[in-house]
Amino acid sequence: MNKDSVQNIISKIYPRIEKYYGYSKYHECTPYIELHHNIYVRITGDDYDQDILSETECNPDAEYDRNDNTIVIYWPKMIDTETIIKSLIHEYQHYLQSPSWFKRYYNMGYDYDNHPYEIKAKEEEKNWILFK
Repeated sequence: MNKDSVQNIISKIYPRIEKYYGYSKYHECTPYIELHHNIYVRITGDDYDQDILSETECNPDAEYDRNDNTIVIYWPKMIDTETIIKSLIHEYQHYLQSPSWFKRYYNMGYDYDNHPYEIKAKEEEKNWILFK
């Protein structure tokens, strides 16, 4: 999918996700959505470098930035509508979750695979069919 196709799907689906899941008590508004090519370009501002990305483990489909209240979608990873919807739902769950507990769980020794908030967000992805 190209960037415009991903943006068109987000524009149609995201308002329905906002309405379905509601508002967070931890933020004043729902998250903004940004599309980026990949995390490396977003963080460093450097040109895209496939060699660097292939050498790193951190190449997510999407992420939620709590500081900016933004869901970042890495559009080349969005291979179909299902992936886009699941990514939006997953990251929206993080918007709804307590920022202090999110960090606290990591400090308690949880990692991405067993973090209670990640498990909850992953479970919610099954609802993607509601927004198709």
